[in-house]
Amino acid sequence: MKKFSVGIDIGGTNTAIGIVDEAGNVLVKGRIDTPSHGDVNRYVKEMAGALREMAKSVKLTNDDSEILGIGIGAPNGNYYNGTIEYAPNLSFKGVVHLVALLKEEFPEYKYVALTNDANAAAIGEMVYGGAKGMKNFVMYTLGTGVGSGIVVNGDLVYGHDGFAGECGHTTLIPNGRLCGCGAKGHLEAYCSAPGMKRTAFELMVKYNASDSLLADKSFKELNSKMIFEAAEKGDKIAQEVFELTGAYLGQGLADTVHHLSPEAIFLFGGPTAAGDYIFKPTIASMENHLLPIFKNKIKVLPSKLKAGDAAIVGASALVWKEQEK
Repeated sequence: MKKFSVGIDIGGTNTAIGIVDEAGNVLVKGRIDTPSHGDVNRYVKEMAGALREMAKSVKLTNDDSEILGIGIGAPNGNYYNGTIEYAPNLSFKGVVHLVALLKEEFPEYKYVALTNDANAAAIGEMVYGGAKGMKNFVMYTLGTGVGSGIVVNGDLVYGHDGFAGECGHTTLIPNGRLCGCGAKGHLEAYCSAPGMKRTAFELMVKYNASDSLLADKSFKELNSKMIFEAAEKGDKIAQEVFELTGAYLGQGLADTVHHLSPEAIFLFGGPTAAGDYIFKPTIASMENHLLPIFKNKIKVLPSKLKAGDAAIVGASALVWKEQEK
């Protein structure tokens, strides 16, 4: 019998849903709006309806195939409780018992599990990607924020309350930039995609760089892809953005190495598409900040998850990990 899992990635605007085979191939995927109405029961009904139609479309309703369960990646997802708790970018208030609601919709599924999106990415890397066979590694996700998933001795680290692994909210610069969480100086404020944008504008002011390719972009318009494209064309401001971002990120990775001594750190997300522009300064900075016993031992690698499917695939991998227990 062929076995499949469902991956659901809940974002602030859209919810992506996909059916994935044991090799990590996405058979079919779709999306629904992540609603602003705040009615979680209505949202779960919409999600369940979309999933049932997808299962029919790939004929996973016969005796030769089985969907084992659903894995969900969500902001502020608590693996222990199956809940989304006080997620700032979702319209659902307080504690949402999402796993319980989905189990009511799909009692035939053996496993329904939820965690945050960075943890899901780490599990996806371990099951399908570059971390196959690794027992100790860390996944950093660079996007709107900076997330992380920590794997120690083959197990994802959740901590006593389900929320361990917030490396993006370590303090990089005391009393530095305001982070989206409300604190100051966090790694996320400097190394996320919005953080890179803030660095670009700071540099343009510093150098009065009206000739920069980025100078005619508004703050709302500019993104990390534009910064990469400008760097490729030789723009000095854009290139320095990557140098500074890598310097900050490498410092944060060095702290992670000192805490965990991982075999590798994987980087995932939009800014990593810049390749050496981000990896070279990051690795150089990390090595510069490491204790001698750690130097030249820790690999910093790009994720091997397919960018377009990574969130779905990572969430779906939760099911296979549940099956192993």
